[in-house]
Amino acid sequence: MKKPLIAVIALAAVVGTSGVLIGMAIARMRHRGARAWSPSPVGTMLAEGAGKVRANAGDAPAVIRFAKDPALTPPFLVSDLNGHPISTAQLRGKVVLVNFWATWCPPCREEIPELIALQNRYRDRLQIIGVSVDEDAPESYVKAFADKEGINYPIVMGVEIAKEYGGVPALPTSFVVNTDGRVVQKHVGLLEPAETETEVRALLGLPVSAKIETFADTGQIFLKNAERATELPGVDMKGLTPEQKTAVLKRLNSESCTCGCNLTIAQCRINDSSCAISTKLAAEIVNEVKTGMRPPPLPAASASSAPVPSGSSANWDTSAEATALAYQVAVLRETRQVTGRTSSRFPTGESHRQ
Repeated sequence: MKKPLIAVIALAAVVGTSGVLIGMAIARMRHRGARAWSPSPVGTMLAEGAGKVRANAGDAPAVIRFAKDPALTPPFLVSDLNGHPISTAQLRGKVVLVNFWATWCPPCREEIPELIALQNRYRDRLQIIGVSVDEDAPESYVKAFADKEGINYPIVMGVEIAKEYGGVPALPTSFVVNTDGRVVQKHVGLLEPAETETEVRALLGLPVSAKIETFADTGQIFLKNAERATELPGVDMKGLTPEQKTAVLKRLNSESCTCGCNLTIAQCRINDSSCAISTKLAAEIVNEVKTGMRPPPLPAASASSAPVPSGSSANWDTSAEATALAYQVAVLRETRQVTGRTSSRFPTGESHRQ
């Protein structure tokens, strides 16, 4: 019997200096959805990054997916809330589930009983690690909460650990690590118990009914791998030549999004496919590459006060016009006379003569 849909208010916090945004998942109590809220100003993020095939509640999934050529889990050595050392090195040989959560996050609290049961069933071959990102709560409060809930797996305080994992855009977020210490999957939002157990069994070499597929990590697990992507959510590169597509992807992976996410445009498209700002920036880059037009680079001097010519027919916006005008002014100011002829010094520092 399905329980009513829970309305969850999105909460946002910046974790330390890492700029990690923490959100709250939204889902049904029993029918697990894939949605998780990213608390950035641009809206929600749909957590379908790794192309997971989701089953109905309680049903084993038809397909599970693991990253091919997975990266090693970021190393860490910390003490849990009971003072016991926890290191990635000592976990080799076990399947590990690194679960980022917070005491104030209702979906995180909701999945705790299922994590406890999973740890009990595979206690000798699975290690769940709860990584609390309760920045404002003292360790004593988190420990009291864990004791009250009867959590049977280690809890560590993990603001810095979240940073090592490339950022945690929403809570809960879980990274699945194989017995070789490599991260093969990431789940954003509430875990689906049947899917998670099937993944654990498959990684342990136990029988499963699901088909196992692989995917290349192009940012679905670690955002830094966005540079490997040949396609990005919401970026239409149809009609581009291979050379143009390469140029577009290079710019998307080198230019920053201005939505406040502190990510490249490519990473923002993967992290938050609903971001209107990165959508617009990506479309502008595609158009500039396709038409062969691109605003000149920013000059050393600020262009904020440069006048904008009226009646301009340029193909970019007025801020780009101001930049272009300021650039021209800066070049003219550096014009000098050389043996009676005009020579402009270019940004590279070379002298170009007629």
